[in-house]
Amino acid sequence: MNDMNMSDVSEIVETEAGAARITWHPAHGARLVLAVSHGAGGGVEARDLQALARTLPAHGVTVALVEQPWRVAGKKVAPAPRTLDAGWRGLWPALTGPGLPVVAGGRSAGARVACRTAAELGAHAVLALSFPLHPPGRPERSRADELLGAGVPTLVVQGGNDPFGRPGEFPEGSYRLVEVPYGDHAFAVPKRAGITQDQVLEIITEGVAQWTASLP
Repeated sequence: MNDMNMSDVSEIVETEAGAARITWHPAHGARLVLAVSHGAGGGVEARDLQALARTLPAHGVTVALVEQPWRVAGKKVAPAPRTLDAGWRGLWPALTGPGLPVVAGGRSAGARVACRTAAELGAHAVLALSFPLHPPGRPERSRADELLGAGVPTLVVQGGNDPFGRPGEFPEGSYRLVEVPYGDHAFAVPKRAGITQDQVLEIITEGVAQWTASLP
């Protein structure tokens, strides 16, 4: 992978949890790899993940879109967190293959995986898209310990109306947070919001690009 062609490349990686898929979106002269996985209710076709894959390579960041084994196998329900973590660990050698620092990331459940495993895997940083701080309507069941325990520089990108945790609900910490105004868990915004979906994607990609540029 050190001499990746400047076109998207997919590879299957065997893990303890089954076969996973990485789709590489390489950057010319890349200085970082951003590895991002999907949530428990969707795949890498999520608009925010696709926007990052289109945009970040121009900023010197190779993007690796990661499909967890359960999605590759065609299952509709995500397995337990322990199995998700096992799949992510099994992918790590392939993600570090280009010899660059790897930013571990994901949306929703994928963000939790990235946070839980960042320190042990030696991730350079963590990108948490739509971090599910708590189940909807259950703020007492906080998952803040996962976010605060990542142990590496962390960026949270959160919708202003995310039922899994609005920006104002997040605890104080050393992470950065970019708010997507009016956005729900999928960063969808209502028509009355006065902001378009294209503008939402710009907020996300520009926020991530600026943050990755600030990483040492």
